[in-house]
Amino acid sequence: MPKLMIDLSPLREIPAYRRLFTAVSISNIGQQMTSVAVGIQVYNLTHSSFAVGLVGLFQLIPLVSLGLFGGAMSDSYDRRKIGLISAIGMTTTSALLLAQALLGNTEVIVLYLLVAIASSFFAAGNPARQSIIPRIVPKDRLTSANSLSMLSWNIGFTAGPLLGGILIGITGDVATAYFVDVLAYLVMVWAMWALPSLPPVAGAPTRPGLASVREGFAFLKGKRNIQMTFYADIVAMVFGLPRALFPAIAYHWYSDSIGSTAVRVGLLTAAPAFGAAISAIFSGPLTRVTKQGAAITWSIVGWGCAIAAFGFTRQLWVGLLFLALAGAGDNISALYRTTMLQAAVPDEYRGRLQGIFTVVVAGGPRLGDFEAGAVAAVAGEAFSVISGGIACVVLMGALIRWHPRFMDYDSRNPTL
Repeated sequence: MPKLMIDLSPLREIPAYRRLFTAVSISNIGQQMTSVAVGIQVYNLTHSSFAVGLVGLFQLIPLVSLGLFGGAMSDSYDRRKIGLISAIGMTTTSALLLAQALLGNTEVIVLYLLVAIASSFFAAGNPARQSIIPRIVPKDRLTSANSLSMLSWNIGFTAGPLLGGILIGITGDVATAYFVDVLAYLVMVWAMWALPSLPPVAGAPTRPGLASVREGFAFLKGKRNIQMTFYADIVAMVFGLPRALFPAIAYHWYSDSIGSTAVRVGLLTAAPAFGAAISAIFSGPLTRVTKQGAAITWSIVGWGCAIAAFGFTRQLWVGLLFLALAGAGDNISALYRTTMLQAAVPDEYRGRLQGIFTVVVAGGPRLGDFEAGAVAAVAGEAFSVISGGIACVVLMGALIRWHPRFMDYDSRNPTL
């Protein structure tokens, strides 16, 4: 049984990682409660899936610009300080979301602007937070630590939407979710404060800027295995993530099911993360897989098939099952993509590559929100979900035709 379960040794043996794990787990719960609250608030104001999808577009623009610059800063400055400033900024933005809800805001543009500001702080700080892990965790424990990190993210993505939906359903007010988010981000501020100093290593650029960002992209040239990790995630998240449609789906597809619309939105949002969390808890065998490129490929194919199947369901619990299966596939893909990036990239480039990773991993779902909402506005929610899942499978096949050697990537001999 111990070989089946997740490896807890990084939590037992590395106090700095343990604090970071705890803070990320708690802050993710608050962040996902806010994500559900924003979606519900926008939908209540506009009754439009397209308007909910626009939330993703407003988050995407700062993610692209500041994610790249944040990665450059992470290679040039103390990563602890960058993470601390980012955590303080995200706490402040959550407090502003709480204030607008308490004041009875009815202007959707206010929500768009606040999520853009929150996205800016996240984009600037996330490369530093991700680049901290290989500095405090030995390389032979990276897969285990990343599996734990995936679990912490998915705890947030599971518990956050459920708690958010339940609290909003009980109180009839999104302000409760925003208040919890403020408290949760204060824990992240504490964790960043408690970390040791993490200054740049020898060979890192002395100051960030466009030249430093260009060096990061130049480093990627010809390194198809790392490029594939980015392209694969773009395919999965842009075309296969129906998150922006959950308010409309909860209202139209499952109106006869349990609970209020807010509760059903919470369940739909939490289901992929629940499946991901289960796959992380039983990730012992995953840490021993060496053909990580093949594992990523089949995981994303499984994700696409499960999402397409979800589009055909009109029974809530069947739909939740398919979303959970999709989430398990996504978690396995994320585990190996993260490990490949951390194991193969030199430390002096990790911040900039994590900046690109942030743009892809965090920006892809936001672009996916916009894509799903736009397609649904033209052809309906069902077509948007089903076509997106099918597109994931087809495009992943096209990527493997472009770089078939990705299927042979072996973690025992990491190659870029």
